Amino acid sequence: MKIAMLARNASLYSHRRLVEAAEARGHTLDILNTLRCTVQIASHRPTVAYEGETITGYDAVIPRIGASITHYGLAILRQFEMAGVWPLNESVAIGRSRDKLRSMQILAKYGLGLPLTAFAHDPKQTSQIIKAVNGPPVVIKLLEGTQGIGVVLAETEASAKSVIEAFRGANVNILVQEFIKEAGGTDIRALVVGGKVVAAMQRTGAPDDFRSNLHRGGSAQLIKITPEERSTAVRAARRMGLNVCGVDMLRSNHGPVIMEVNSSPGLEGIETATGKDIAGMIIDFIATHAAAGKTKTKGKG
Repeated sequence: MKIAMLARNASLYSHRRLVEAAEARGHTLDILNTLRCTVQIASHRPTVAYEGETITGYDAVIPRIGASITHYGLAILRQFEMAGVWPLNESVAIGRSRDKLRSMQILAKYGLGLPLTAFAHDPKQTSQIIKAVNGPPVVIKLLEGTQGIGVVLAETEASAKSVIEAFRGANVNILVQEFIKEAGGTDIRALVVGGKVVAAMQRTGAPDDFRSNLHRGGSAQLIKITPEERSTAVRAARRMGLNVCGVDMLRSNHGPVIMEVNSSPGLEGIETATGKDIAGMIIDFIATHAAAGKTKTKGKG
């Protein structure tokens, strides 16, 4: 097969591993810098150009689109889809996952476990949304944040009001969530490929940091998840429409609650913690399922 990967940094561990796994299986995988791709729109002839040359002949595309260029990256991915190239994760599904509010609305609709969450525009409603999530303490998140950036723990009502008003003053959208104290600064990342949890790890935050992201200095170790946690991860991936994703969960007193569904999960932490060839599983899934024009959502939803 001939596979394209939309990614800006070819040297990242995850991207190198996917290239290695593809080549080991006899496939060709080209890394295309997302920002060097251009859309060429013409009736009945959807094409993508890379550094001025029209791209043709790809059987599948792996979107590894950075959060900071989501809008542009999804436009490029949609063009691949319209040209009949099979995407590992579809543009609509990635768009859902990148909007924290939208993703939580979808998951709540289907009854998946979530922390109490509130969203409001008017800073004057600050006291109401803090009360709605049984706070303080509360967790305040930027809707567009990633890797733990833009996530703040406010331990008092005064500090929560200050942070919320500061974010709103900067004209950025935020979510306010209940703080799951019993999680103890740890979370679970379940890696889903093709509707199955293929690996899971427990992430623990750095000392004095309630966030467990590995990018923030956290550590990871192999963990055996419960059947309920496994089912929650699989259902979340299905409802979001993602073939490959990382589902981040906390262990609360009332069962697993989903914090995020990541459509471009990093592979280094989970491959190191579990010793599994996740990159190979992803390439095998592509080889089995890629077929021209088989984008399910067709740009809807």
